[in-house]
Amino acid sequence: ILILVAVVFPPASALFLTGCGCDFLINILLTVLGYIPGHVHAFYLIYKRMQAEERYGHEGYKYIGNATYVSVNLSS
Repeated sequence: ILILVAVVFPPASALFLTGCGCDFLINILLTVLGYIPGHVHAFYLIYKRMQAEERYGHEGYKYIGNATYVSVNLSS
């Protein structure tokens, strides 16, 4: 579903992935300047999230900004 949202309106997918932050604003700017750069950025954010899910497992990561994810230690 996230990829479909990225195809229709790239800033919405950036908002879902990163919240209202720098990446969201960058995506809005790229979409306004040219629709294709907004798509590239949105797909890059989706790729980085999929990479984090593969590396850290589902819900085993935290977004810290700038398309960077870190591991969350779930063991007590």
